[in-house]
Amino acid sequence: MLSEDENPIIELKDLCKSYWAGNMEIKILKNINMKVYPGEFLAIMGPSGSGKSTLMNMIGCLDRPTCGQVILMGQDINKITDSELARLRGLEIGFVFQNFNLVPRLSATQNILLPTYANTKNSIEPNKRANELIKLVGLADRSNNRPSQLSGGQQQRVAIARALINDPSIILADEPTGNLDSKTGSEIMGIFKDLNKKRRTIIMITHDHSLASYADRVVYLKDGVLT
Repeated sequence: MLSEDENPIIELKDLCKSYWAGNMEIKILKNINMKVYPGEFLAIMGPSGSGKSTLMNMIGCLDRPTCGQVILMGQDINKITDSELARLRGLEIGFVFQNFNLVPRLSATQNILLPTYANTKNSIEPNKRANELIKLVGLADRSNNRPSQLSGGQQQRVAIARALINDPSIILADEPTGNLDSKTGSEIMGIFKDLNKKRRTIIMITHDHSLASYADRVVYLKDGVLT
């Protein structure tokens, strides 16, 4: 679904990220240049310690770069306030994590609604959309169940619905099938593929070549450098 005729939805320009241990600078990402276009399904691969998680934080606007630029939907994240960045991120990026990150005491529907408590678009009626999404991921009969009453695959379906609640432009998935068996993992990847067919931009962090095969494009990270 790649469309390079459009402006990139995310662009990284000479991006670098360092952390400090005393007086020692530890360079995690080095001069990363990358464009992601609307409707693209991108996989980012690399071994443990390559900087994938740090790159995910940069793409997801969870952290600011040490140098270079992260441009999300035309906005340089270094030129907006923390509150503006939080709102932009909350409305335009949906996160799906390996460990699901559901709140144990809340029902499936309540977990799906969580992002709307901080930010929501005027065009969205949260309860109506949550009901639509729980049907979309095939869990209408489990809407009142808590996470402990759901299988791992069902919990990940709830997490995907939660990521979609604000109708974001981008889904950022970090090892989304890492805690699932292969059959359930294939079902989850089928959901992502269907979302991508509907022009949803998906960026997936993975070390699994079989998952990367679902993507339109694969980039590799090694020692903080894109190869």
